[in-house]
Amino acid sequence: MRIGGLQPSSLVDFPGTVAAIVFTVGCNFRCPYCHNPELVLETPEREIPEAEVFDFLRSRAGVLPAVVVTGGEPTQHLDLPAFFRKAKELGYKTKLDTNGTNPGMLRGLVEDKLIDYVAMDIKAPLLEYARVVGAAVDTAAVRQSIDFLLSGAVDYEFRTTVVKSQLAPQDLKQIGREIMGARRYYLQQFNPGKTLHPSFRSKLSYDRGELESFVRDLNAYVDHCEIRA
Repeated sequence: MRIGGLQPSSLVDFPGTVAAIVFTVGCNFRCPYCHNPELVLETPEREIPEAEVFDFLRSRAGVLPAVVVTGGEPTQHLDLPAFFRKAKELGYKTKLDTNGTNPGMLRGLVEDKLIDYVAMDIKAPLLEYARVVGAAVDTAAVRQSIDFLLSGAVDYEFRTTVVKSQLAPQDLKQIGREIMGARRYYLQQFNPGKTLHPSFRSKLSYDRGELESFVRDLNAYVDHCEIRA
């Protein structure tokens, strides 16, 4: 598996526990507001050998409770299941961050009990995906992943990075309808900075009051919605 980064610990990426974060290289989307352009463009400062990552995980086994694999898009890597299996053998709880475009791998990881938690990014209403992510999208595959998570086979959350120029209030309501009944849905406030497309370094997010209004509306569709800064 191509790995472009390793964060030894995080308090915010795995609900309720501390976790190491592994960043995979490569993505099938080109979201212009992405904060990890070096992973999307496959130009990380350094690729980390998988053996080095597992040397670290072995050294922290029994002390560090969990590991998260994010990206990029981790499910592009055919050896992702083997990575999670090795982490499980070391006693780690595991979480996958995904854009949901590989429902077959997602289902297999869950059925083989290789992941404990999934965070799936919902980029836009299904009919608007290609515009927002800057790439062709099999929205039927995204729909399959949504439906699989809604079935409750694994603990999960949905989340959306809210960029004002990309998503109108009615778009967020439509997302709410498309994930109706979800356990958790987070609105992530966009913070300008390092982005894939330079023009997005000065794009605006909605302000806190506007986001709180969206949360009130979305709680009509999902069990729990809140803002994640």
